[in-house]
Amino acid sequence: MKTDRIVIVGAGMGALFAALSLAPRPVLMISPESLGEGASSAWAQGGVAAAMAKTDSPSAHAADTVTAGAGTVDLDVARMVTADAAQYILDLTDLGTPFDRDANGDYVMSREAAHSAARVVRVQGDQAGRQIMETLIAKVHATPSVQVIEGALATGLETEAGRVTGVWVRRAGPTSAKVVIEAPAVLLAGGGSGGLFAHTTNPPRIRGQVIGLAARAGAVIGDPEFVQFHPTAIDMGEDPMPLATEALRGEGAVLIDKNGKRFMLDEHPDAELAPRDIVARAIFKQTQAGMRPMLDTRAALGDEVLTRFPAVAEACARAGFDPVANPIPVAVAAHYHMGGVDTDAHGRASLDRLWVCGEASSTGLHGANRLASNGLLEALVYARKAAEDIARALGPSAEAPEIGIDWPDGGDPVDELAVQRMRDTMTAHVGVRRNAEGLRKALKVIAEIEADAETETMLNMTATATLIAAAALMREESRGGHYRDDFPQADPEQANRTKITLAEARAIRDAAVEQMA
Repeated sequence: MKTDRIVIVGAGMGALFAALSLAPRPVLMISPESLGEGASSAWAQGGVAAAMAKTDSPSAHAADTVTAGAGTVDLDVARMVTADAAQYILDLTDLGTPFDRDANGDYVMSREAAHSAARVVRVQGDQAGRQIMETLIAKVHATPSVQVIEGALATGLETEAGRVTGVWVRRAGPTSAKVVIEAPAVLLAGGGSGGLFAHTTNPPRIRGQVIGLAARAGAVIGDPEFVQFHPTAIDMGEDPMPLATEALRGEGAVLIDKNGKRFMLDEHPDAELAPRDIVARAIFKQTQAGMRPMLDTRAALGDEVLTRFPAVAEACARAGFDPVANPIPVAVAAHYHMGGVDTDAHGRASLDRLWVCGEASSTGLHGANRLASNGLLEALVYARKAAEDIARALGPSAEAPEIGIDWPDGGDPVDELAVQRMRDTMTAHVGVRRNAEGLRKALKVIAEIEADAETETMLNMTATATLIAAAALMREESRGGHYRDDFPQADPEQANRTKITLAEARAIRDAAVEQMA
């Protein structure tokens, strides 16, 4: 089928904000679930980083972003994004987002790890993602130019001579055969890759499919080896793992072992507020040593943890756990993919008529280690940048009727046992600590799963897993979220971004598998 609508793949914050930014130009959003459900944005507890305080500045925000990114941040991108940040808070406020305010009406600013100032704007403590999403969803529902098809999953891109001409989709629930929607432009805003790991804080469907489908179409991928592992996922047996937001540590919560000892004091001068990769490795080390790391909020927050951080309180309640009386067990979990489809300053990918925003993209903002709460900010900035660039590229808009999809019979379900095998392999060998032997083992397993794959969705997942592991094998140093036990130091000669295609990653994989034979 054919449409003159711009197709947006995804239903998170970037997708919603782009659809609104494109209005009144006709848009078609492809959402696997009901609008807003299953999106990482809705699960974001932190907030949006922006230099709103009089004592802060965009230049300081940019400097912190560069420092956290461990030598591979694009400085021009960091300056551009942080310079615009405050305006996006004002825009979201105008749309109705109920950001936390003090008695004078000023925005309440919180401090998170690796920030030199309190600059994270929040909603009801840990409800920023959910509240911003609800605001944007309500606005989208009230915007006549936006059509949303729910229960549809993108599986591939249709291309012709390096130009994207459409999107292949299938029904997300009961399986169906795939159909192609031809469109003048495609914006990918479908999330990251955390669900490729057995331990993750991401929604269940976020498993690298969007990055994978772009890579399979030939798009250049940036920085795939850089995955951020959140230090404090709540370790109570849930999959995905609930998040104990970094703001708890910002408020004074401390990390202790099973004997009550604060172990971060020996790891970094900033202790619990050290960069995420350092805290994550310290917690992982405690877990490996059987020391049962825990986040102790008792002295810092007392019973306020229940009212100020409702998502944490809800997760603890589901597990029958009282955080007022006891420290919260925590573990490391895949949280955010700094890598993704390589884009320019306007969100353009290497394929013509393809734009990408949000966690599926790699803009150069995050470098090797994303600064806390820069994720939502990047999604908003690049959603608008992409929308403006799409409008320029397409020229004047025309009316476009809504389309309906008559799903054809057919299609196979994803092999969940194979998915779990890959997730376990990624956590074991491509997780918070890596080495050459483990990465080669992972690539061998991924190749075996790919050879047996019978669905496009599985091939998209194995594509992204291959890119992550292959790039991690080639980066023979430790930098930011990428840590190699066999190369524990950073190498100044490798202080550059990775740009790689799937064909190149598969060649690395083939060589690694052959080396193991």
